[in-house]
Amino acid sequence: MKLEARILEGRHVRLEPLEPRHYEALKRACDADPEIWPLYPFRMDGEHFAAWAGGVAKRAARGETMPFAVLKGGEVVGTSSYSTVDPPNKRVEIGNTYYHPNARGGVVNPEAKLLLINHAFASGVHCLQFRVDAANARSRAAVTKLGAKQDGILRADRIVWTGRIRDTVVFSILDEEWPALRARLVARLKAFA
Repeated sequence: MKLEARILEGRHVRLEPLEPRHYEALKRACDADPEIWPLYPFRMDGEHFAAWAGGVAKRAARGETMPFAVLKGGEVVGTSSYSTVDPPNKRVEIGNTYYHPNARGGVVNPEAKLLLINHAFASGVHCLQFRVDAANARSRAAVTKLGAKQDGILRADRIVWTGRIRDTVVFSILDEEWPALRARLVARLKAFA
């Protein structure tokens, strides 16, 4: 597995390895939806953004995560990451995804995930995972729509920043499943043309 952080470009979105030059625009996007943060295990809005960005930068420097800025029309509309990278087992998790409310429900997430998943499997990943808060119906639906299979639910998996005890739904896609799922996702994206 030789997964590298590099620019991933599609027809509608561009993913760039997250750098400080993206922070101001990403923070504005994160500040656009203060109501969503109780569904996340951490906050990225307001005064919390700097701590989040600093933590992600440290984890990225250690090779534990690969964060991306998600751009549409040249504007940063969100972020997504290879949030857990496990080379010995050829596994990677896609997570820490947030989009500005105006970027949800359209082409941004499916194309960003197509780019990330394609890159992962082309880099030798055997199993790609998603871990979603059981209370986050929108994210669960989005992952299911990608064709990922639900592996199970980790009960009382973590305590989020609000103090709520979170159950985590684990989904996965295996390398041999990806060609059929990719074709389905590509067909779905053609509807946005």
